[in-house]
Amino acid sequence: MKTIGVVDTTFARFNMGRAAVDEIQQNVSAKIKRITVPGVKDLPVASKKLIEEEGCDIVIALGMPGAKEQDKICAHEASTGIIQAQLMTNIHIIEVFVHEDEGRDEKELAFLMEMRSREHALNVVNMLFHPEKLVKQAGTGQRQGFEDVGTLRH
Repeated sequence: MKTIGVVDTTFARFNMGRAAVDEIQQNVSAKIKRITVPGVKDLPVASKKLIEEEGCDIVIALGMPGAKEQDKICAHEASTGIIQAQLMTNIHIIEVFVHEDEGRDEKELAFLMEMRSREHALNVVNMLFHPEKLVKQAGTGQRQGFEDVGTLRH
């Protein structure tokens, strides 16, 4: 049975991990290993540990960087760490960040956090179980959280 790792943070203002796990469980039968860490800078090592110590076949790393410039710098560093962990393990880690200033208000921010978590959870399922579905979506302007933008016409 395939194993999916889910790592999320306590800093986030929405339970992104719960949304991702729920979406995965609605779509596929897989073992899920979930851990929660304080913030986005903790996601790379937690993801790597899920792969190396728990045998995860893929990991979804969910976090919410704050709105300040320093938070955006920390998000970039976390993203770089996630990329490094992928290269070190040769396993995909799907990064799911929702910046605190992406929503116009708290209601839109919560909607965005849930939808981006769920839609990326479906990407994880498709990468692991149905890669042909992603091939069919190539070039279609998919956006996780907000409305898709569609294919460019020329």
